[in-house]
Amino acid sequence: MRQYTIAVISTNPVTGHLMEVQGQWMEVFESSDRQDSGGKDKHLGSSTLTLAPLVTKPPPPPVRHSQPLVIPGSRTRSAELSRSVPSIPNPFPELCSPAKSPVLNVTPSPPSSETHLIKVFGEDSHSRSLWVSPRATAREVCHMLVQTAHCTDQENWALIEIHPTLGLERVLEDHEEVIKVQAAWPQEGNTKLQFRKNYAKYEFFRKPMLFFPEKMISDSADVTKGITSAELIQNLLQSGTCPEIQGFLHVREPSRKAWKKVYFSLRRSGLYCSTKGSSKEPRHLQYVADLEDLNVYTVTNSRKLYGAPVDFTFCVKPSKDRVRAQDLKLLCAENEQTRTCWTSAFRLFKYGRKLQCNYQLSQSAPRQLEAVSQRCESEASLVAMDFSGKAGGRVIQNVREAQSAEKEEGLAWRRREAMRWSLPNLSPGSCPSSIHRTQPWFHGGASRIQAQRLIEEQGLVDGMFLIRESHQHAQCFVLSLCYGLKTKHYLVIPCEEAGRKYYTMDDGLTLFIDLLQLVEFHQINKGILPVCLKHPCVCVAL
Repeated sequence: MRQYTIAVISTNPVTGHLMEVQGQWMEVFESSDRQDSGGKDKHLGSSTLTLAPLVTKPPPPPVRHSQPLVIPGSRTRSAELSRSVPSIPNPFPELCSPAKSPVLNVTPSPPSSETHLIKVFGEDSHSRSLWVSPRATAREVCHMLVQTAHCTDQENWALIEIHPTLGLERVLEDHEEVIKVQAAWPQEGNTKLQFRKNYAKYEFFRKPMLFFPEKMISDSADVTKGITSAELIQNLLQSGTCPEIQGFLHVREPSRKAWKKVYFSLRRSGLYCSTKGSSKEPRHLQYVADLEDLNVYTVTNSRKLYGAPVDFTFCVKPSKDRVRAQDLKLLCAENEQTRTCWTSAFRLFKYGRKLQCNYQLSQSAPRQLEAVSQRCESEASLVAMDFSGKAGGRVIQNVREAQSAEKEEGLAWRRREAMRWSLPNLSPGSCPSSIHRTQPWFHGGASRIQAQRLIEEQGLVDGMFLIRESHQHAQCFVLSLCYGLKTKHYLVIPCEEAGRKYYTMDDGLTLFIDLLQLVEFHQINKGILPVCLKHPCVCVAL
């Protein structure tokens, strides 16, 4: 067997053209007996030449000039380039479907298995669902809702635990974990969380004597000689504790629906009741409950639900057990101040230093500028200020300069009034302005009871207010204002002078062109009110 490198010229059977085939071929010899043409048999060593390629190579693919060639190198480079370019989120997903979108739609990653879904309701019965961590506190959830609902400030918001069937409400402390609170709820109940304003959460740190009357802590003040009740309360609050509280409360007997008046004493060690009048001797005191295992709730509509003698009802129940009517210890005070004193003392004895830390944290949090940024801390001491300089405000000590500033401010007020009257809808003889309907403190046709309920829910602090339409007097309004833990109502009467319509609360001595001007004026001047308007009663929709 020999190997050759030859060139074979053959004819294409299809086209009839000659083709030249090159390659390595091997020669194979085969022996056979043949006869010659003369018929003579001869054994000749004949051979047959068979050409076979050693390595068969497939023919190259035909080149199609009508289609572009695919270059693998550039395709790989483009794929790597596309992977290196970050995906661009679609800023307007509602304008085009994901299939036809010219940009990439980035879907949010699903929440991790460690998060929990909670539902929070607003004051308009609408709710919002949030994914929170297992150890998320009420303060953190409130900040999430503030950002979601675009609220004006970060503080003075609270989560309220509401049991509608039992009529119970409780403000969650800022450090409480929301998931643990929900774990104690009955599965078949309608318990919910509500997000709303609460200005009275730490008000007892600012005005302790208003929340802790001297008559309820007088015995504790007598023990410490030379220290008044106000000094005693202030020292105890700064140390994260509370003075001993005692007084008579109506208690509902568990076996029947009757209410009995009993003398109670609240101490650091727990809640006690006296078996003999108002005696506080150890042999007459009966242990009721431990404060560490209790939560205190305010009771709404207590007269209808539980037959309470008055509306100032609260209750204590074990915090680790599920809420059941038979586990409630219902107590009823004589007035709102007494009830607030008892509930505040419960919170201070249970949480102590934690409440003071929460209060300091809320005070140190950044706040947005209020509508009246130049309001003095003490309303009784007002001074003239000049804010025209670049370095900030300065106190005007010269009497003549202060009088000149007062006249200038009055002229600016009248110019602003003239600009309002220059509007088309405020021409002489026209209807009064309806700008108050767009303000958060206006609550339309809310009744007297509803107004009191709204102010109580958002905190009985001095200066909490709202304006509503009067149900008894046509075209009149009512200013509902909280002062001294009570809600007072002032009638706003429309009047006409020199062809123009005004509003007044003092029989025409002070006139306002609309309710907005009335509110702005009383935010810096008390006038006939006992306190300036501070906190508008606002209902937020989630």
